[in-house]
Amino acid sequence: MQQKIVDFYQDELGDWVAKLECGHGQHVRHNPPWNNRPWVEIKEGRSERLGEQLDCKQCDQHEG
Repeated sequence: MQQKIVDFYQDELGDWVAKLECGHGQHVRHNPPWNNRPWVEIKEGRSERLGEQLDCKQCDQHEG
């Protein structure tokens, strides 16, 4: 289920997590070559992604 990004926070290991409008979180790591998200490393990059949608796997599990 697609959910909008409403905020970002760092977990206990310092990895970035997108807070979704449903209340769930989803990691958005920059871990090349598997995850290439250099934008998550800077505040402006994260700000530009607010309002974008991610697929919330937790909502998908509860829906089915």
